[in-house]
Amino acid sequence: MRIEDVRAVITGAASGLGREFTLQLLASAAWVCAGDIDTAGLRSLYRQAKQLPGRLFIQELDVADEQAVTAYVAQSCRSMEGLNTAVHCAGILRDGLLVTSCGGELRKMKSHQWTRVLEVNLFGSFYLAREAAAVMLEQGRGGVIVNISSLARSGQTGQGNYSASKAAIDAATRSWAKELGPAGIRVAALAPGVVETPFLEGISEEALSSLKSRIPLGRFATPTEVWHAARFLIECDYFTGRVLEIDGGADLVSAS
Repeated sequence: MRIEDVRAVITGAASGLGREFTLQLLASAAWVCAGDIDTAGLRSLYRQAKQLPGRLFIQELDVADEQAVTAYVAQSCRSMEGLNTAVHCAGILRDGLLVTSCGGELRKMKSHQWTRVLEVNLFGSFYLAREAAAVMLEQGRGGVIVNISSLARSGQTGQGNYSASKAAIDAATRSWAKELGPAGIRVAALAPGVVETPFLEGISEEALSSLKSRIPLGRFATPTEVWHAARFLIECDYFTGRVLEIDGGADLVSAS
């Protein structure tokens, strides 16, 4: 797929990787419908993108709301006069240990910590992929669906919910690629390590230094570097059913 021909829906587009992907696509003259629950962030994105050659449409969106995602994809398709790319960047953290003892008091992970992460990270991916694939099948021109996994998918202390959501995304990506491949629809995923995004806010300098020490390149990825990988997934018409790692050579590090 030529990047200038992209007609994309991107969730989590107000900040982080979603914002970077949106701006990069617009700079390449693609069309993007950007969805996010952060309306102020979307307005800021719209202002930033005014001078870029592509076309941007913005829409408030909670990816955990099935009906909202269905309406978002339908409206995006109408606005862009078609759809050939879907990227699920929306994601959250609600870190916590499953069970821990502190001062003799037993503390358990709250059920809402578990369910909210799966609702946004995993269910949101499912809703977007399903609706985008339905449009692409109707159009009969193929397309590509990109999910954002994470190096944390192999399991991280204090991130059982997040790790589970990303591991499930990997499995779903492979399954959907097999199902949709005969129709010319590719499904792939990116698994970043630690990326310089707002996800890092609130993490102590000591913890950040510890993370860097476990990365052979000795630094975190920039959103632009992750974009280069995403662009490859979009443009390479023979890449499907696989998870592309972009982690600076790290083995096990915290979530992106």
